[in-house]
Amino acid sequence: MNKLKLILAGLLVVPTVALAVAPAASAEGDFTLTNGVNSARGEGVSDNTASPESLVKQFVNIFLFAVGALSVIMLIWGGIRYTTSAGDSNKVTAAKNTVLYAIVGLVVAILAYAIVNMVIDKFKG
Repeated sequence: MNKLKLILAGLLVVPTVALAVAPAASAEGDFTLTNGVNSARGEGVSDNTASPESLVKQFVNIFLFAVGALSVIMLIWGGIRYTTSAGDSNKVTAAKNTVLYAIVGLVVAILAYAIVNMVIDKFKG
């Protein structure tokens, strides 16, 4: 279990460090939000800024995608633990709990995605 925690911590640390180092790679040296947005915009993308509702929706959708992906990974991990339990009742119970909680997490992520998009679309008009 400690190895799994270490792997998950590594998966969270690597993108954080990459995002923290990314502004240092700017050639202009101007570290403003507008400059960052302009440098990240691809070719042929309009200059219109996004509304706060769409930014919140995009952030929540990305977060829920990550939660859903983690749930699927844990579901696979629980299945592997179940098949390799060799009949040990403690290992079987732990694997079943992992699968159960992964399915619950996946359902919660899907429902949260649907609710957030419905609420933001209602407020948007």
